[in-house]
Amino acid sequence: MKKIIIVFLLAAAILSGCTSFQQKENSNDARQETKSGEAEEENKEPSAIANETRNFLLIGVDSRGEEDSRSDAILVASYEPSGESIKLVSLMRDSYVKIPDYQYAYSKLNHAYYIGGKDLLKETIEQNFGINIDHTAVIDFMGFTGMLDAIAPDGIEVEVSSKMIEDMGLDLEPGKQKLKGRDLLSYVRFRHDGQSDFGRVDRQQEILIGLKDEVMNQFSSPAGLARFPDVISQAMKYVETDLKIEEALSLGVSFLMNPVTDIETLRVPITDSYENKTYEHAGSVLQLNFEENAEALKQFLETEKE
Repeated sequence: MKKIIIVFLLAAAILSGCTSFQQKENSNDARQETKSGEAEEENKEPSAIANETRNFLLIGVDSRGEEDSRSDAILVASYEPSGESIKLVSLMRDSYVKIPDYQYAYSKLNHAYYIGGKDLLKETIEQNFGINIDHTAVIDFMGFTGMLDAIAPDGIEVEVSSKMIEDMGLDLEPGKQKLKGRDLLSYVRFRHDGQSDFGRVDRQQEILIGLKDEVMNQFSSPAGLARFPDVISQAMKYVETDLKIEEALSLGVSFLMNPVTDIETLRVPITDSYENKTYEHAGSVLQLNFEENAEALKQFLETEKE
């Protein structure tokens, strides 16, 4: 029962270790509209929220408690209550995007969080990719290890290469191995191979998908159901989110009625839709074809109607 919010919360935790532009004509009006929308959201009943498609911005930050940090992992998770899957979009942190009110106009996507926190990152994503974000969740390295140890104390099985073992300083043999909190953090952050950040994004999604079944199994028994409220309360201690506990439980009820069986994934930029560029103020970036990526994202997130 009530398992879907665990997936959302865990998504922020798991992925914390990894790391056609549509500008509104009047930015002040845009911010006013956002505030008005937030006010309307405050008045909604949790049950109403659970019946709507929701887009969650999941932000993993490269911090162990410091104030200044960058968003090392940026994902959008879309949940449609009557559907059978969660749609998960990984946004590459080096994507070269237009940041509202930024002195150089464009920079890396993760720089938006550094200069303006989750609100500016949310606004940047919405304006560059033409999608709406309903809720945000942020977690850092300490939250990642704490939550993983609480939810998956026996670890998660992954394929570990010799290069990873050397880089991470692990006393293991190459092949299938179960990694726990801190080692999983190192696993999803590893990028010292030919895939670099693209490999990290793949591992982010791999761990999330692998964890889904474990989460499902934990709450399928009467004993698991009995401890569900406590797990939710503990999980939310590790995550900074605007999602209220009653909203989380309401989403869980929705999941009970319409079980999620799959996680669909997309990486942005999509293949052959970007160039590697270098700018003095931003360093190495991914120069996106925004029209192509925005259209791919729109099609991916759209819910098919009968």
